[in-house]
Amino acid sequence: MKKYSYLFLVLFVFINCKNQQAITPTGLVTQKAMVVSAREEASKIGADIMAKGGNAFDAMVGTQLALAVAYPRAGNIGGGGFMVYRKNTGEVGTLDFREKAPLSAHRDMYLDSLGNVIPDMSTKGATSVGVPGSIAGIIEVHKKLGKLSLKDIFEPVIALAENGVKVTEKQAEILKGYRKTFIEVNSDSTKFASVYNAGDVIKYPALAKTLKIIQERGHDGFYKGEIAQKLAAFIQKNGGFVTEEDLARYQAVWRDPVRFNYKDLNIISMAPPSSGGVTMNQIFKMIKPYDLATFGHNSEKTIQVLTEAFRRSYADRNYYLGDPDFVEIPLDYLLKDSYLKQRMSNFSFDKATSSEAVSHGKVEVVESMETTHYSIIDADGNAVSVTTTLNGNFGSKLYCDELGFFLNNEMDDFSSKAGVPNMFGLIGAEANNIQPEKRMLSSMTPTIVEKDGKLWMVVGTPGGSTIITAVAETILNTYEFNLSMQEAVNAPRFHHQWVPDVLIFEPDGFSPELITNLKAKGYQVNIENNTIIGKVDAILVLPNGQLEGGADRRGDDKAVGF
Repeated sequence: MKKYSYLFLVLFVFINCKNQQAITPTGLVTQKAMVVSAREEASKIGADIMAKGGNAFDAMVGTQLALAVAYPRAGNIGGGGFMVYRKNTGEVGTLDFREKAPLSAHRDMYLDSLGNVIPDMSTKGATSVGVPGSIAGIIEVHKKLGKLSLKDIFEPVIALAENGVKVTEKQAEILKGYRKTFIEVNSDSTKFASVYNAGDVIKYPALAKTLKIIQERGHDGFYKGEIAQKLAAFIQKNGGFVTEEDLARYQAVWRDPVRFNYKDLNIISMAPPSSGGVTMNQIFKMIKPYDLATFGHNSEKTIQVLTEAFRRSYADRNYYLGDPDFVEIPLDYLLKDSYLKQRMSNFSFDKATSSEAVSHGKVEVVESMETTHYSIIDADGNAVSVTTTLNGNFGSKLYCDELGFFLNNEMDDFSSKAGVPNMFGLIGAEANNIQPEKRMLSSMTPTIVEKDGKLWMVVGTPGGSTIITAVAETILNTYEFNLSMQEAVNAPRFHHQWVPDVLIFEPDGFSPELITNLKAKGYQVNIENNTIIGKVDAILVLPNGQLEGGADRRGDDKAVGF
């Protein structure tokens, strides 16, 4: 009897330790601090700021601004975003610096006289521009949490803009791809009408001048005075709606984060108007009863469980979520265990659930894939997770040559008309209709994860509607399947967003046999037009306190630290 008791004890210990196996790092490992972002230049500026005595919040300001120089397709001062932070004391919070609709906006502003959506009006040019929030965001963070002076933080970014940034192969390709659109929206004399090849250096003297004014005057340097006057006049000259009053009224908003547990993880993420935290909360609660680690990484059963949780959570996301300052969101109901158990009650491993059978909805939401994310941990253990965007690649494609930056096309993230897909195929409902000064719904999901009460991971990604699933998969890759941070980021990803009822796989990451088996169970699989899903940038705190970076191989992303 003793022998069997001993064997049972060994088996019990083995099962309960399967998630505690040591993970061998494969990404950059540093001792104290790290920044992971879409470009090495931006990561280096953030890391250098911390090396000179700044904290993670100072590094956030520098990294955000440096991405506007080095990665103008999504890095910005003419867009917006969200920040989640965790101080080394355990204090957590979030900042909403999402763009807002102008005062003149109204629910039917993108419809013609017959009630049809006017092509391109919410996606291209000045008519698509929302009131930018990025500068308000970084100045608010600096005021509340920063250590260094704005002068010290801005100086290396201004130098980067003046000295220029070398064009990468990937950047050259995308600039050439959008050149005709830049000329169409602006003119053939705009900065990006030029042809840029890999190895060329692009200098940004106009942006450097703009940054110097903000450096001196802070928030009001952008939202009032010379820059605000020029920006509003430029947008209106090109047919847009943003005015000096819209700019003067803009403020970033501190919000309570979404917090939830998954086993011994405490996940801290962004609340509405981001849909990320709420949707991911639903996903993790729905998958909790299933033993994913036993099923195996990216196995047929794991993919089925996650896909069906994705399908159900996105249906709720598209119908219920919007700007909490304008919409009552039934979070207590949506996150109730009994509700989520009922949502998964018709799931079977034998066959796919039809999206038609999953309420709530009749609507689909689409967002741009071209956001950007950066993760930061400083030497004191403060952590920052930031996702920021212009929405589409280069936003509205409208470039203010006098001020030196692109403007967002964030108005497309509203429901231009309930039930009509946006540029990313997402369908919106009444909760996300257009109203003056309202913030549009977003999938951006900057996230910080604690394990056993300690900082464990900082993670996020671009990817439009695929952001939420990519972040969830990255967390699970490390926690359930013991992948290193870099391996978890590199791993092939899949996505389902309820409508359209299609399961998307990244190219070359999944076996033909797996695809065939899922099709046989009724899953509609897209293998013809699949693309990369997200560009995750993450940091894992190793058991010895060192940091491992996961910089996504899908882009020019880079981890830098010391």
